[in-house]
Amino acid sequence: MNPETSRRWQWLVIAVVVGFVVWLLSPVLMPFAIAGMLAYLCDPLADRLEAWKLNRTLAVSIVFAFMVLVVVGILLLLIPLIQRQVVHLIESLPSYVAWVKQVAMPWIEVHLHLAPGSFDTDRIMAALRSHIGSVSTIVATTLAKVSKSGFGIVLWLTNLVLIPVVTFYLLRDWDRLMAQIDGLLPRRQRPTIVRLARESNQVLGAFVRGQLLVMVALGIIYGVGLTLIGLNVGPLIGMVAGLLSFVPYLGFITGLVAAVIAVLVEFGDWFHLGLLAIVFAIGQAMEGYVLTPKLVGDKIGLHPVAVIFAVLAGGQLFGFLGVLLALPAAAVIMVLVRYGYKRYQDSDLYDDKQKVVAVSESPVLAADDADDESSKAPE
Repeated sequence: MNPETSRRWQWLVIAVVVGFVVWLLSPVLMPFAIAGMLAYLCDPLADRLEAWKLNRTLAVSIVFAFMVLVVVGILLLLIPLIQRQVVHLIESLPSYVAWVKQVAMPWIEVHLHLAPGSFDTDRIMAALRSHIGSVSTIVATTLAKVSKSGFGIVLWLTNLVLIPVVTFYLLRDWDRLMAQIDGLLPRRQRPTIVRLARESNQVLGAFVRGQLLVMVALGIIYGVGLTLIGLNVGPLIGMVAGLLSFVPYLGFITGLVAAVIAVLVEFGDWFHLGLLAIVFAIGQAMEGYVLTPKLVGDKIGLHPVAVIFAVLAGGQLFGFLGVLLALPAAAVIMVLVRYGYKRYQDSDLYDDKQKVVAVSESPVLAADDADDESSKAPE
């Protein structure tokens, strides 16, 4: 085995070992992953303050204080709003159930040519009640174990406290950590790794910062629009649609279905359905032609199917941590895939014409061809 192949196998083994360790430690990596994302997002602002002749600790303290104020302000604004929306939704549940029983089910039976009573809600509710006992038993057992040990609650509180602490220290030492990582890189592969890291940074910056702004903007557009047409749970539906918009069309479809049901229950006329269609059409137009091109750009290049697969695969492998990191990891993987594809196109495995041309232009082969031609010439 030549040295180049040996080094490649070493890198493969290292990558497999690191991936396995991350998979084993995924239950405790949540606060560190969230803190890393926050530090990554806030590092450019801290660097800008450093450019104004502030030392790193002071710049990080200012950025951290600003971030805490923003988070606290958002919580103070959203928690009462979400509480009112959830209370109103719970109070409206009987109306939704009555609409399903009296309008939706009969309409489905008529248009699908089903026998009357195919959707027997009483039978469905009885089946659900029959399983409530087993579900309650499971929940009670789980709560007993948690309350007995207290480990779950302590772990949750510890993670909540660790996030700001780890964020502060990561943000303060961010440049030093990057320099140490750069010092660990193999000198021969360093230029390539640095170039790929810069491309990944551009992609991540465009995705993380841009996509967060797109989610917030869409939540505001949908929430304000649904509130203006008179929908009581409009802000809640708008927030959910905005949060789910990181997966292409998921936020749009979820918000549209929920809003259509709410409009049919509250108003039941075509006029409000038309207004609803206008709200979501404006939201889609803003996302497709203004928000995503301006804030995210086209550097990521992730197909919607790839996005859905990345989210599902991340959740399956690493739980909520995988869902949280699925799209940033997929964006970085796309950079590596493009690099590998370019290397493949430049290799002999993809196109061996250059090799054939080089061999045909060899002086030895040229002399052999000349001898063949002279032997074929008529005497």
